[in-house]
Amino acid sequence: MRQFVKTSLAVVVLGAALAFTGTAMAGVAATKHNLGSSGDPANNNRTNATGEICVFCHTPHGGDTSAAVPLWNKDISATPGDYTMYDQLGTSTLDAGITTIGSISIACLTCHDGTQAIDNILNAPGSGGFDATGGGANGLGWNWDTLSGGGQSVDSQGVFLAGAIANIGQDLRNDHPVSVQYGGGGISAATPGGTLRDGDFNLPDYDATSQVWWIDNTTMEGSGSTANQLDKWDFKLYTRSAAGPLFDGGPEPFVECGSCHDPHLETTTFLRIDPAANPDGPESNSGSRICLACHNK
Repeated sequence: MRQFVKTSLAVVVLGAALAFTGTAMAGVAATKHNLGSSGDPANNNRTNATGEICVFCHTPHGGDTSAAVPLWNKDISATPGDYTMYDQLGTSTLDAGITTIGSISIACLTCHDGTQAIDNILNAPGSGGFDATGGGANGLGWNWDTLSGGGQSVDSQGVFLAGAIANIGQDLRNDHPVSVQYGGGGISAATPGGTLRDGDFNLPDYDATSQVWWIDNTTMEGSGSTANQLDKWDFKLYTRSAAGPLFDGGPEPFVECGSCHDPHLETTTFLRIDPAANPDGPESNSGSRICLACHNK
């Protein structure tokens, strides 16, 4: 009887674990970041060279250690100097400091700056597939499907097409600023509850133990979210230190690509919107609620 109870409990635990894994898997599998053969042929760029999903960004072994993102499986051949940043636009309204592009943003741009194929991966599926360069600009040379829905944004070799919205390029002057101080600066780990230099921004939440800042996304969070506690629906700020007259010198919050986007979310544009909590539809920014979470206008 005791053995039966132990065995039954093991089966229940295993079943729960498999159910959890299946649920977690469904998230990114249903998005445009599923570039493998199981991706949606009507809406995804995809290749039949592999059915794996995570491999296009992550690897359990041999990742690029220059990227401060988990086990990054792509060659970060670009350098911060390759990018034209927003402060080079010459706008008079920018009162925050911009530093060299941050690791989380440059990781996104390994695909989205259009300089190399999206199958440039260091550790390809299977044995013997490691290449420290990821195959270079042309990647592994996998073929990419033409989409039945007409949404193809890469060529047959997996390089983003010129003019495709997903091809952000290396000139970032026409994009939301990244690697920029939040709120014009003025708050740091030394003064987390201080005053932002730009009063047109909302003060972020702060966890002193981990030195993490975020904007609590109360209008877009579902029932699984907790107010004043960082979760995936909140707008993340990235802790960095920079030198210069506008910087505090110590750890302070910066805006990066991942502040508004999570590459694993089941929204078309990967915005940190919980579809279950958004009455105007899963992709709606009605009332500019996303913008106004940070910008106090």
